[in-house]
Amino acid sequence: MLCLVACQGNEQSPIILKPKLSHKTSSEKTVVVPPEVAVAWKAVKIAVIDKTRATENIYTVPLGSVSRLPSSKLTISVEAFLPSFVIEGTVMTSSSNKLNNPGVKVSISDDGKPVFKGWLFSKYPATHAVTLPKYGFTLVGVVPASK
Repeated sequence: MLCLVACQGNEQSPIILKPKLSHKTSSEKTVVVPPEVAVAWKAVKIAVIDKTRATENIYTVPLGSVSRLPSSKLTISVEAFLPSFVIEGTVMTSSSNKLNNPGVKVSISDDGKPVFKGWLFSKYPATHAVTLPKYGFTLVGVVPASK
């Protein structure tokens, strides 16, 4: 599991709304989650920074789900997780099950309006960073499936 040094330990549970299983991306790229990856991971941990309150909470969001964050109008859809993210031509996939370059494909909405659709990377949080006036988002960990 990965954790950001600045974590305050304020982990909260989001409210699960409905599953979402789409793995197609715009601009003709396809996300391929290898079967061994799909069965090895069950959730991601996303830090949500509230810039106006100067707080950070960590939410565990199951893969393939849409979750509403408590006390806000934000929803996060976790579409795919790749522990060792690579791009091979027009395919985004994972080269292994090791956490070499963890990435999660998310869609974030605020009050039903899309505000971000793309990838969050734990080792490179500034890449494709979500820059909303009030909130920031970072992939800070993953939850393996039970064996």
